[in-house]
Amino acid sequence: MSKASVGIHPRKAALRFAWARDRVHGVLPGPLRRIIPPTAVGFGALSLFTYSVDLLVLSLGFDVLGLPYPVAVTIGYAIAFGLSFLLNRWLNFQVHGHVGRQTGRYVLTVVANYVLFILLVASMLEAVGMHYLLARMLAGACEAVFMYSMMRLFVFRTRRAHTRLRTP
Repeated sequence: MSKASVGIHPRKAALRFAWARDRVHGVLPGPLRRIIPPTAVGFGALSLFTYSVDLLVLSLGFDVLGLPYPVAVTIGYAIAFGLSFLLNRWLNFQVHGHVGRQTGRYVLTVVANYVLFILLVASMLEAVGMHYLLARMLAGACEAVFMYSMMRLFVFRTRRAHTRLRTP
């Protein structure tokens, strides 16, 4: 069954997402609107969704299946960040560049993020007695800033045409 036969139109969905993202960005107070780009609003919306998936998988793995915390958090993390890459590439940043290169950059970013915020921050907080979900939420706040910055500046960066100054 093709996407068109079930009513899914990738370009239309991306345009609708951009429209909604830009409307939300438009209601930000003026000073914030000048500082925060529309893609940050879109990243936030998509991150809320993928982070919910992450926490759901973590809870199921840790509470229901009894997996060790590092294993459960890794599974949730992997699923959520794969989904985040796809949704941000398609809906938020709407890039069409070389997917292999972007995937490679994204994997580097995710590995750095995992080591810094999951293995170090979240696991240390959980090990000293903080509830595992609270530990993951605090680490998630740090992740959000790091991941948006890296996606915008490194993973989905666009080349800008450089104008050369002519010398007489």
